[in-house]
Amino acid sequence: MSNHNLGMDGQKAAEDFLCKKGLRIIARNYRIKSGEIDLIAQNGTYIVFVEVKTRTGFNFGLPCEAVNHTKQNRIIRTALHYIAHKNLCDNDLRFDVVDVMYTQGQVHIEHFENAFGC
Repeated sequence: MSNHNLGMDGQKAAEDFLCKKGLRIIARNYRIKSGEIDLIAQNGTYIVFVEVKTRTGFNFGLPCEAVNHTKQNRIIRTALHYIAHKNLCDNDLRFDVVDVMYTQGQVHIEHFENAFGC
């Protein structure tokens, strides 16, 4: 399976997982010149910006470890652009990370709410 297909499968699994938790997906793969956000959801008054990381093993560490300070800043800048563009300034913001691990035919999903902030 290619990295692109793995990423898309992981994003779909994360989306299904979040919907079962009561979040409503309002955008997918929101992209501007300086960054991208995998999923944007609403949870009550919160707009939730979700970074999905998918792996098939631990060769590169835990998936969430790939969301370093540089990546966080890029996500925050993109989120602020989305908020301004959609005029959602009255909403609370939250930044989550969802790890999706495919190992031995099983999928394991871990959701880190409020994983980082601005």
